[in-house]
Amino acid sequence: MTHFHSKRLPGPGTVLAAVVVLLAALGLGAVGQARAADTPRTALGPAPSSPRWTDRAHGFASLAGGTTGGAGGKVVTVTDQASLARYAAAEEPYVIRVEGAVAVQPFGSGIVVTSNKTIIGVGDTGEIVHGELHLDPGTHNVIIRNLTIRDSYVEGDWDGKTTDFDAIQMDTADHVWIDHNRFTHMGDGLLDIRRNSQYVTVSANRFDTHNKAFGIGWTTDVLTQITIDHNWFTGTKQRNPSADNCAYAHLYNNYLSAQVADGDPVWTYGNWSRGHTKMVIENSYFDGIQHPYQADATAELVQRGSILRNTSGRTDEWGAAFDPRAFYAYRLDPAAAVPALVTRFSGPQKRIGDAVTLYVPGDYPTVQAAVDAVPDGNSGDVTVAVAPGTYREKVLIPATKPNIVLRGTGRDRSDTVIVYDTPAEYGGSTGSATVRIAANDVTARNLTFSNDFDEAAVELKGEQALAMKTTGDRIVFENTAFLGNQDTLMTDSPKLTTVSRVYVRDSYIEGDVDFVYGRATTVIERSVIRLLSRGSTSNNGYLTAASTWTGNPRGFLITRSKVVSDAPEQSFHLGRPWHPGGEPAAVAQVLIRDTELPAAVKSSPWTDMSGFSWRDARFAEYRNHGPGAVASADRPQLSDADAEAHTVADYLRGTDGWEPYGRAGATH
Repeated sequence: MTHFHSKRLPGPGTVLAAVVVLLAALGLGAVGQARAADTPRTALGPAPSSPRWTDRAHGFASLAGGTTGGAGGKVVTVTDQASLARYAAAEEPYVIRVEGAVAVQPFGSGIVVTSNKTIIGVGDTGEIVHGELHLDPGTHNVIIRNLTIRDSYVEGDWDGKTTDFDAIQMDTADHVWIDHNRFTHMGDGLLDIRRNSQYVTVSANRFDTHNKAFGIGWTTDVLTQITIDHNWFTGTKQRNPSADNCAYAHLYNNYLSAQVADGDPVWTYGNWSRGHTKMVIENSYFDGIQHPYQADATAELVQRGSILRNTSGRTDEWGAAFDPRAFYAYRLDPAAAVPALVTRFSGPQKRIGDAVTLYVPGDYPTVQAAVDAVPDGNSGDVTVAVAPGTYREKVLIPATKPNIVLRGTGRDRSDTVIVYDTPAEYGGSTGSATVRIAANDVTARNLTFSNDFDEAAVELKGEQALAMKTTGDRIVFENTAFLGNQDTLMTDSPKLTTVSRVYVRDSYIEGDVDFVYGRATTVIERSVIRLLSRGSTSNNGYLTAASTWTGNPRGFLITRSKVVSDAPEQSFHLGRPWHPGGEPAAVAQVLIRDTELPAAVKSSPWTDMSGFSWRDARFAEYRNHGPGAVASADRPQLSDADAEAHTVADYLRGTDGWEPYGRAGATH
């Protein structure tokens, strides 16, 4: 038989709309309590509609090559001082996840952080206690996120004159992003950015319960460029921040409240532009602050759009300073919304610490390189974000690397394609798979998986060529496409009696022979399945070839989907029972329900395989429609009562209550 095959991308896919939820600007205080500062001298254009916060550095830290931290290196998780110190001081890049509280000894001592490091708290509970992170001169490309650094304060040393136990201290470092941390109750300063450090962004941090919060300078040179946004200074006295001899200091959307009130007329203050600093303050909120913003006579300070409430003292403005938009784009939130935004979103956030994002090709050259960076036994979600493009490679997510999200970042699933061309003749079904997922708890979104082996061009004994093979449990495919011919998508389990679950939704699958097959409990919902024609007028192939263990009552469920084909009428089977190696305990279970079937489907759609009768398998339909859903004696139908026990939830919930389908799973 001559085979004619057509490898094609699906039609226009679902465009994933990026939804940005904006909190409404909140008016705070009674009439007369709050006033807007003077109208800005220069009207700004509309802020770009970019997300408020991302996992990429913004502001000055994004310039001159950007700040990527440990991107490109391996991801490690530390729970003790020795491990943290070892990885932080390593020569190679690392993404270091801090899990739980790491107590530092001796009290107040520092952990040296070298170049090309990301240090990030796991969840919202990662802490460094009694110690400091220190960046020595020449250190560059460091990200510190989502940590609490606390409690190196020595009783009686309120002015920090006898100890120098900062939370973070850096000298002559460059490209540093400090984001979503909490600094509290330390010795001397909470954050010291010193001696000509450059390209620094400090965003969404919480500074509290301290005298000296945040100092910048300790130099006569005027080199530092720094962005300071969405930070909360509360229960602090001075340096909120103090910026000495900064070339450019851009402060916006910060919240200063509950200032320490000890009667000090000079050294209790908010923002201070010192030396020859050029400072711009925008849309911040000062509540109960003495000297909200001030400038030395040699410095410059431009303020616009901020709100002052119950404040006193200096509000200096002079000089032209600079235009931040000449350096980078940024988004300004309304000053009235700042207290609500910053109190909610500053400091460690579970949503940040629960997931690490590895970018392909920006941080890692291939998808496999990013997967390899994920630690064995990974306990937190790691997202491999794949940029639009075609990636000709084979990818294995081994069983040792669970909790991975593989996500295409294009507008459509067809924008990001992982493809290879190995047939089963050169490695069996496992070896032919373009992508193989052996780990549990893996999700793939907005991607196309393809095996473009041209079986018509090569005469081989076996023509199987898998786009995807899974053996892990709790696997989700969402808005994905699977392209191939024979054996396109195999959902399997590690062994016959092990039940693995796979959920495919809002996706596209194409093939001809047994192209959805295996023994995993598999739900395909709200998807399009294309039956490819092999040029025959009588038998173009088989949609399914299940090999469900006889002890598993849930095999394949195809529901609320649409099967399409340009194959001739009455030329395609819905399935046949696969007994690998003649295994009698592999008894197929397939239910197709609430699905549209094309005329290409045979009126007797189930057939025998390798001497095993389809009538001994567990094949059924329920409430299908379309020209291929013609009733016949050879089409077992579920009763309404039986159908109640064959829902998405029934197939996937298992003993652990897994519910990846949300509300949709409650329907049939």
